[in-house]
Amino acid sequence: MKTELPLDDLALFLKVAESGSLSAAAAQSDVSVPTMGRKMSRLETTLGRRLFQRGPNGYALTSDGRDLAEQALPLKSAAVRIDRWREKGNSVARVRITAGVWTSRFIARNIRRIWSEDANWVPDLLASNLPVDLARRQADIGIRNKRPTHEWLAGRRTSRIESAEYGLSEQVTGFIALPHDDPSTPSARWIRDNRADRIVMLASDTRLAIDLAYEGIGRVVLPCFAGDAEPRLKRLSPPIEGLGHDQWLVAHHDARHDPPVRAALDALASLFTDSSLRADTL
Repeated sequence: MKTELPLDDLALFLKVAESGSLSAAAAQSDVSVPTMGRKMSRLETTLGRRLFQRGPNGYALTSDGRDLAEQALPLKSAAVRIDRWREKGNSVARVRITAGVWTSRFIARNIRRIWSEDANWVPDLLASNLPVDLARRQADIGIRNKRPTHEWLAGRRTSRIESAEYGLSEQVTGFIALPHDDPSTPSARWIRDNRADRIVMLASDTRLAIDLAYEGIGRVVLPCFAGDAEPRLKRLSPPIEGLGHDQWLVAHHDARHDPPVRAALDALASLFTDSSLRADTL
């Protein structure tokens, strides 16, 4: 007689598979680490398959583990849809969108092009130049500068992003940089690597850097879609070689099929591919 698979153990298995860590999955599930370990061992025994390669760096999936994760994903997707269904009518679905500072501002400035109050979703913009973990559902959609490589994430390419130097005039030759210990973006690192001898002032964030550029203190390096939208700044260089990249909309495989998230993905894709809003080439 076959042993019936416990659905709660499969749900916990997916958490371990996503996080690659027994302790992280336990913390997400309010289950103790020893209990989580026993459940994973029991699941392997029940299936007669080795699901994890256990090591000092965590729990890596074996080939059987990856196969099971693929088979079990619809369970998680169903759970998400049931949660959404349960909450439907109580509130509008909120879709958390994480992006860099300039992309977030671009979305905010054009939000009326893609969203209205009668939509079935509300965008919550999370502006950060640091990565937000979509696999652990810290956000629903991420806007990234490269194709996702995590097996739990799906990506959609939208457009090509270029960056250039901006300032008040050609007579401004110095540069404004972020502090030495905070080159958190490719453009900040480019200034450090290529214009270190021309840095005239530091600013703790890119918004302050633009304010200083408005005063003629120095040049800033910006994505062209952001710099071209600043009415007082001029583009002072061609697109910088090495800073161009493809832009990707990224979402968890489960979340992307949820109607509000799908609506948000389609809306963002239409915004980012609107050539009239992105004059990224001279």
